[in-house]
Amino acid sequence: MATMADVARHAGVSVATVSHVLNETRPVLPHTRQAVLDAMEELGYTPNTLARSLVTSRTRSIGLAVSAISNPYFTEILQGVEAAALEHGYSLLIADPHDDPGHERKVVQLLHERRVDGMIVAPSADPRELLAYLGRHKMPAVLLDRVVDAPADGSTGLDQVCADSAEPTARLVTHLAELGHRRIGLVAGLPGLSTTTERLAGYRDGLAAAGLAHDEGLVVHGNSESPGAEQATTALLSLPSPPTALVTANNAMTMGALRSLRDHGLSVPDDIALCCFDDFAWADLFSPRLTVIAQPSRDIGAQAVSVLLDRLAGPDRPARTVRLPCTFVHRTSCGCPEQSLTSVKGTAS
Repeated sequence: MATMADVARHAGVSVATVSHVLNETRPVLPHTRQAVLDAMEELGYTPNTLARSLVTSRTRSIGLAVSAISNPYFTEILQGVEAAALEHGYSLLIADPHDDPGHERKVVQLLHERRVDGMIVAPSADPRELLAYLGRHKMPAVLLDRVVDAPADGSTGLDQVCADSAEPTARLVTHLAELGHRRIGLVAGLPGLSTTTERLAGYRDGLAAAGLAHDEGLVVHGNSESPGAEQATTALLSLPSPPTALVTANNAMTMGALRSLRDHGLSVPDDIALCCFDDFAWADLFSPRLTVIAQPSRDIGAQAVSVLLDRLAGPDRPARTVRLPCTFVHRTSCGCPEQSLTSVKGTAS
């Protein structure tokens, strides 16, 4: 196995120069740096990550804590995080907090104990313990997908990366209203999540823009999961005057809603129109094809890495929240005939 001394001899430089190239502890002339990198490649030299971390106090690793990793939305975010981390020479440690506040804090502590340089976390509905831990240990972190207010103790807020939620949801509602629907139901997510709050606000905004009254009886919570959405949709269908159109607030709940509609013998869109927040690979394969709001999942993941690396490079820079635009994907589950779809996609941001 090649050593650092072997690399130095092959490149015609000192061992110290090789160390500076590896650990970025001192500027090295570009042609010298390239000679060292070429020597490493030719000799098959593998850096000792543990030794490097002792020199630089960095492990070149990022902790990622997201719940429901099996959810296609978070899977695509993970792919974006992983690709961006690898591009910048970082490895990834992944944990699932299961949307449980107590477990969330334990997961973050375990990642911290493994000396990750920073973390990307999708916070639970009650992130108080998480925020207290991150603040107490001054851990560089980026909150993902779900935003939170600045900590109550007045300390500096955290960087956050998410998609727009309110306006795109309003667009789904106004589109259904334009098609003549007056009773539009919403299967909302887990209470306490910012995405749930924002999509509820967008739903109300859409109703107001269409001149429709807000009926609390048409809003049910599927708790961001398929089984909960199935039960919630069944509750809506049991109303004396059920909705004629439905908006589901994430992809998992879309599956639950479709299951309930099937069990009730209802056809989409003939019996009830359906619009969904979140696109997924097989949404275009359903019959009818699902009209959705598509989030830029991989871009969200990549942007979270970029923001975290900026934080590591400038610990004292002001915290920022980055919101990425969504896309309205117009298909046929809303009730529009195939031939009327003049444009498949339109920006919703």
